[in-house]
Amino acid sequence: MSAAVVLAAVLGGGVLFIARRIFFRRKALKLLSYPTALMRGKTVIVTGANCGIGKATAAELLKLQARVIMACRDRQRAEEAAQDIKNQAGPNQGEIVIKHLDLASLHSVRSFCEEVIREEPRIDVLVNNAGLYQCPYSRTEEGYEMQLGVNHLGHFLLTHLLLDLLKQSAPSRIVVVSSKLYKYGSINFEDLNSEDNYNKAFCYSQSKLANLLFTRELASRLDGTGVTVNALTPGIVRTRLGRHVNIPLLIKPLFFLVSWLFFKSPLEGAQTPLYLACSPEVEGVSGKCFANCKEEQLLSKATDDYAAKRLWDLSESMVGR
Repeated sequence: MSAAVVLAAVLGGGVLFIARRIFFRRKALKLLSYPTALMRGKTVIVTGANCGIGKATAAELLKLQARVIMACRDRQRAEEAAQDIKNQAGPNQGEIVIKHLDLASLHSVRSFCEEVIREEPRIDVLVNNAGLYQCPYSRTEEGYEMQLGVNHLGHFLLTHLLLDLLKQSAPSRIVVVSSKLYKYGSINFEDLNSEDNYNKAFCYSQSKLANLLFTRELASRLDGTGVTVNALTPGIVRTRLGRHVNIPLLIKPLFFLVSWLFFKSPLEGAQTPLYLACSPEVEGVSGKCFANCKEEQLLSKATDDYAAKRLWDLSESMVGR
């Protein structure tokens, strides 16, 4: 046996030993447990519920006997996910409903909301989960930069159009999925639509900062209505969100190994959205951001009331309210 082989075996064994120790320590994190019928009689909308965190959140809510509306762009994938969710939920489960929603089209958002208002007597929880991450430059149907359009503007309009129904269903909740990568962004008010320059990493961070500022301003406007809104940062989760990131072919096997060892599973990533959607601990709490089911302290850029109000006004004009 050559010295190189021995060295590789020793180094590889050492890496795996350390990885296993870290891996099992992380997996020891306790998953949330609630009474089976906690969400019985409640209707929850989850955007992007056909995969990743959204699918895992929908699955857990179904187990708690909620009526879950999967708001998805791809109906076939949504139907496949719904069947998978129902198969895992067990006999005493809630109800799954699939409705088409393309957040890259404000026309689709309006059509979705019209259908919901027409068919649903109540909405108890809205989970704004769907998102794009560092996609190549493209535009929404209305001509907005895609990450801004899907991650912020689409959900901005969706929430506005459902507010009256949420108020009628109070106490009700809105949950906004952001990202810790907001720290690397800012709101470029002079070129919010990235007409002059497109940096996909910056635009993602800008959209996630917009989620936090939206949450803050909305919480202020909803004070006293019985509707609460909170944001969360889920951490690094094994999902399809990073599908647009180019990883060199030779690095892919190592990346996939690292992701399985160190990234959260979708179920783990869904714990904080689930917590904000149904935990009695956050009843009446609003305008906050959470990570790992605990309140998270944000940078000042995410708590800037002037920027939040300015972004709100600009977003209203962009979506045509």
